[in-house]
Amino acid sequence: MASKVFIVTGASKGLGAAIVQHLLAQSHKVVVTARSETLLQKLKEAHPTQVEYVAGDITSEDIAERLTTLAVNSFGKLDGVVINHGVLEPKRFADESVEDTKRFYDVNLFSYVAMARASLKEVKKTKGCIVWVSSGAALKAYQGWSTYGSAKAAVNSMAAHLAVEEPDITSVSFGPGRVNTDMQAVIREKGKDTMEKAMHQNFVDALEQGELLRPEQPGNVIAKFVANPLHKLSGQYINWNSPELAAYQS
Repeated sequence: MASKVFIVTGASKGLGAAIVQHLLAQSHKVVVTARSETLLQKLKEAHPTQVEYVAGDITSEDIAERLTTLAVNSFGKLDGVVINHGVLEPKRFADESVEDTKRFYDVNLFSYVAMARASLKEVKKTKGCIVWVSSGAALKAYQGWSTYGSAKAAVNSMAAHLAVEEPDITSVSFGPGRVNTDMQAVIREKGKDTMEKAMHQNFVDALEQGELLRPEQPGNVIAKFVANPLHKLSGQYINWNSPELAAYQS
C-alpha cells in the first residue's frame, strides 16, 4: 500500500497517540499537534522521516492552516485528518457561565470546524477522509456534561452536513467508547461533585473492573478507517466496534 499523509490532533497521548502509532507502523506520514512539545519532539526523533509537528493550543487562530500547510509542504499532499482533541470538566448547567461554555465550545467544537475547513481543499484533492472523534455523550445526557455532550452532538451534525456537501470525501464521526485516558480520570475525580451518584460510580467501577478500553482498540480501527475509508458510511456517526466496521477490527 502506498504511503499516505495524515493530520492527527490531540496526538501526544491516549487515543491520538494510539492512532498515530498505527499509522506510522503502516509507513504513513503524519503531521501531529498537541500542547506538549516534548512528547511531539520525541515522536519526531523516533520517526524523523515520517513525522512533522506543530505544538500549540488547538484553539489558536492559525494552527489549523499551519498544520495543513506543513503537511503539504513536507509530504506533498493530505489524504486524511483525524480531529481527536477534547476537554471535559463536569459542571452543572446552572453553575456554568456563558464564558465557560464558549471556552469549552472553542476546544470541543469550533476548533474541530476550523481544522476541517482548513484541510478540506487538500483532502478533496485526494478524495480522502475527515474523521471527527465524537462521544456517546452526543446521544445520551449525563449530569454535568451539558457543554461537552452538546458540543459533540454539534460535531456529529457538522460531519453529516459536510458529507452531504462534499460527496467526493468521506466525513464520519466516531464513537470511541470508554477509553482509559486522562479524560476518564477527570470524570472519576471531578464528576463526584456534579454527576448522579450511581452514574459516577459506574465510571469508577469501569476502571476497577477492567472495563475501560485500551487506546489501541478504537485507535487502530480509526487509523485503519482514515487510511482506507468506507465511503458508504460518510455522514454517519459510528461506534468503533459496530458491525459496519468489522473489516477494520481484526
